[in-house]
Amino acid sequence: MRLNSKVGVSCWVSLPALVLSGCASTLHRSDAALAGAPVVSGDAVIRAPAGGSEIVIKTTSRTAGAIESLQWGGKEFIDDADHGRELQTCWNGNAGVEPIADETFNPTEAGSLDDDRGATSSSRLLEFRARGNQLETFSQPAFWLNPNETSGGKPARNKTILSPDRLRKRVVIGYKNLPHAIDCQCTVSLAAEDRNTRCVIEALTGYMPPEFNQFQVFDPKTGKFVPLDDGPGEQALPLVFSTPDGKYAMGVFSRGPEAPREGSGPTYGRWNMQAFQVVKWNCVFRLQNPDGLSGDFSCHVIVAVGSLEDVRTTLAALQKM
Repeated sequence: MRLNSKVGVSCWVSLPALVLSGCASTLHRSDAALAGAPVVSGDAVIRAPAGGSEIVIKTTSRTAGAIESLQWGGKEFIDDADHGRELQTCWNGNAGVEPIADETFNPTEAGSLDDDRGATSSSRLLEFRARGNQLETFSQPAFWLNPNETSGGKPARNKTILSPDRLRKRVVIGYKNLPHAIDCQCTVSLAAEDRNTRCVIEALTGYMPPEFNQFQVFDPKTGKFVPLDDGPGEQALPLVFSTPDGKYAMGVFSRGPEAPREGSGPTYGRWNMQAFQVVKWNCVFRLQNPDGLSGDFSCHVIVAVGSLEDVRTTLAALQKM
């Protein structure tokens, strides 16, 4: 099952062309016709060379097209123990009720808490395409909690298992001239019926094996890494997790203009959940509007994968673009 210490997310503003730190929002219309959409397979593998090896990404129907495996140099970078881990997108809103509470109104790309270690997902994959080094998905995420469940003693605010929201994602291995970069673009469409006035969006979150326990930030001024404690915590500099020997590392980066008054981000969170033998990072954006949040929120996140030095040079190049 997913960890209650995972940060949920969700947020929307019904303003045209809302732009914030790598994310843009436009007005969303609910599409009731999708309710009868047929089952779509999400089983695929994409790959591309990176250094002396290749990056290999696997998606499955089990997780509604979310990334279940990412390997480089023969090393697995993703923990897929349940439907709340993976490399995926999710969001948590307040459903119009303060205060916002973790996981209580939390559409999750890969599926729900009750999906656990099972072979199916409560989320619905509506469209899926994969070829060569890229894939595209369009899905209707399930809420993490079923209506009768609780998280941290707080009851679920959703009344259905399947959320009315949508997620569109495009993933490409390689970004411009950077083979160790994975270009991830996603659009979260929040429905007005959610009644959110505040929302936290995990544009991307990665759950990784426990040996990736060296946490650092990339300082763009020096082009070097700065050690970081294992949190939990959140800060504004790009985050990197690596193995102690530096042979394997993953970093996350998102860039954009100054966030408007209604939103903030990106920030990067970190957790070392030793009791569950997993580490987690996320790239987070927060939105709020007392008049309600609805619409499309598009985020651009780049994940760097390789050795620690590969990740450093990739992040340094991204900062200069």
